[in-house]
Amino acid sequence: MANPTVLTENTSISVLEGGARRERGSDFAELSRRVTEAGLLRRRPLYYSVRFTLVGLTLAGGVVSFLALGDSWAQLFVAVGLAVVFGQLGLAAHDLAHRQVFSRRRPSEAGGLLTANLLLGMSYGWWMNKHTRHHANPNHEEKDPDVAPDLLVWSRGQARRAVGIPRFIGKHQAVLFFPLLTLEGLNLSFNSFKALRGPSMKRPRLEGTLLVAHFALYFGGLFTVLSPGKALVFLAVHQGLFGIYLGSVFAPNHKGMPMIEEGTRLDFLRRQVLTSRNVDGGVFVDALMGGLNYQIEHHLFPSMPTPALARAQRLTERYCAELGIPYHHTGLLASHREALRHMRSVGEPLRAAR
Repeated sequence: MANPTVLTENTSISVLEGGARRERGSDFAELSRRVTEAGLLRRRPLYYSVRFTLVGLTLAGGVVSFLALGDSWAQLFVAVGLAVVFGQLGLAAHDLAHRQVFSRRRPSEAGGLLTANLLLGMSYGWWMNKHTRHHANPNHEEKDPDVAPDLLVWSRGQARRAVGIPRFIGKHQAVLFFPLLTLEGLNLSFNSFKALRGPSMKRPRLEGTLLVAHFALYFGGLFTVLSPGKALVFLAVHQGLFGIYLGSVFAPNHKGMPMIEEGTRLDFLRRQVLTSRNVDGGVFVDALMGGLNYQIEHHLFPSMPTPALARAQRLTERYCAELGIPYHHTGLLASHREALRHMRSVGEPLRAAR
């Protein structure tokens, strides 16, 4: 899997035929049985209590430091720290949305709304709808919203069809990727407000109220405590680093892995494994990425609590080896190199068209 390609109807059947030798769906059923017997789907309330308490205390410490420092350039250190805290809040909202924390819908939604909308400034309902569609069809050119050519292109086919901004940016998107990530936090908030009028939004008034409350506190605090110039610099540093952090957590998971075209037939196990990449790195990477470095296992078992993913990884990799299914994992820096190399490669048709 060193050189990810596009999976089409003409893709070699050698990767797929393992599933045909058994009754359809049974390959994943066997893995699910092994994971369940190992107790890896049980809730971990102590883990999440400790983790969320630490994130909450760190957020509170950041707010206290901000108020104590006053109108000082030292606030930029607070901006850096809060960028990391916001990233961790995003990971917490992610786990709540997948019901990794609570098995029931109501507490999951309540926690998600408070964490995403009120604390982070991102619509829980909008993001959950988008992320659910991604999980159902990862890296599918037509069905995965995360690879829609809104700004960047993710396959040569998308590059050849690109017009407007994606066509302009796609030529040099590998170079522009990290600078563009500085806008990701603001982009999430913008799309959150935009989605309030959408048909998929179940509680637009509640979500809108929480979003307005977040930004009233956020901007009110900035421009009350800091001079306008310092407030704008704080905003740029905080939101920019938050966007880079969040993008750096999610980008290594699928970018540069095989893209799926319409008409390709893959069973659930192969669809999730072949389009996902795990990131190695031990405890540091586990904490940095909130368990999303075990992306293959997360896609196979979305409700699996974070601390169970490492053990599930060993079971899944062994099982894929039994079936002859390619299982890709690499280091953090190597994962970004693969993603950027892929982005440069798919932008080639645009550069050649000059």
